[in-house]
Amino acid sequence: MSLSERVCREAGHRCGYCRTSSKVTGQPLTIEHIVPVARGGTDAGENLWLSCRRCNEFKGAQIQGRDPETNEGVMLFNPRTQSWRDHFSWSGDGLRIIGLTPCGRATVQALRMNNDEIVAARALWVSVGWHPPVEE
Repeated sequence: MSLSERVCREAGHRCGYCRTSSKVTGQPLTIEHIVPVARGGTDAGENLWLSCRRCNEFKGAQIQGRDPETNEGVMLFNPRTQSWRDHFSWSGDGLRIIGLTPCGRATVQALRMNNDEIVAARALWVSVGWHPPVEE
């Protein structure tokens, strides 16, 4: 099994940040460097995870963000080592990701996880029962 196949399987074929599957977005997920190469990250498996193009592009070379509640600098969420449910939840209508911790709030803000375009798409996905994703 290739490294990319292993990462896809470990990530459950969903974005590590917004948890969306490529089956819903209609676009392939990308292998993402948790610590970007530009910040000293490597191509080793423990630094790789799946990300949708939107989350990956908004993350860019960021590894830290600001908690909007405290304005403190914090590390962004690491989908390989941290539990999504510990840091995020879905709003009652399933349209927005809610940051539960400083790390979660900073990641939601840095990756623009609730921008108007994705919220509009999620509304469509919710209307046909494809969203929010069920967490294991």
